[in-house]
Amino acid sequence: MALLTVEGLTTGYGEMEVLRSLTLRVEPGRIVSIIGPNGAGKSTAMKAVFGLLKPWQGSIRFGEREIGGLSPDRIVRLGMCYVPQTDNVFPSLTVEENLEMGAFVLSGSTKERKERVFDLFPRLAERRRQRAGKMSGGERQMVAMGRALMLDPKLLLLDEPSAGLAPLLVDLIFEKVRDINASGVAVLMVEQNARKSLELADHAYVLVGGSNAIDGAGHDLLGDPEVGRLYLGG
Repeated sequence: MALLTVEGLTTGYGEMEVLRSLTLRVEPGRIVSIIGPNGAGKSTAMKAVFGLLKPWQGSIRFGEREIGGLSPDRIVRLGMCYVPQTDNVFPSLTVEENLEMGAFVLSGSTKERKERVFDLFPRLAERRRQRAGKMSGGERQMVAMGRALMLDPKLLLLDEPSAGLAPLLVDLIFEKVRDINASGVAVLMVEQNARKSLELADHAYVLVGGSNAIDGAGHDLLGDPEVGRLYLGG
């Protein structure tokens, strides 16, 4: 059974339709990428899946449960976490305090969960007392991802995790996405760096004008002439 199933999703903002009959699936333990031109509806799809936008039509299922229209706090409790592109840390709080905020729905000690995050992101362990607002863009992205992992999600949604980062940090963030997935967490990722995204993805969807254009295994889309011409600079 698919972990996430989106079928015929249509939604938007106000009266402006952004997504039209979108369909996608995420299988347990897999990495799925969404690529496409600016304005294709990639981030809108993530917001709809996480309950930040109400579906106008269609279905969003997490496992066997219909979640279209559920609030984000209820979706989090089901095992899905979301890391937005911007404003994804509490800048006045320390790294450790940010991680603790990620476990807001839990009772009891968060020590073991924090240590697992610090094992994954040693740089955060070194800076656990530093305020997140004083950190580099790459470090803040690690804080945001680590905070989401505090709830041991089944599915992690990442919206443009490499946006604005230096090339070396881009490589590091993608390496950490691979490590997170290797721990058993499925990943649905929107990413402008199409080549890196496809190299990492088990499956990928190309959106154009809010609708499915092409989908397939990540390595297959890397070799697709049309995808290469439009999105990979080749």
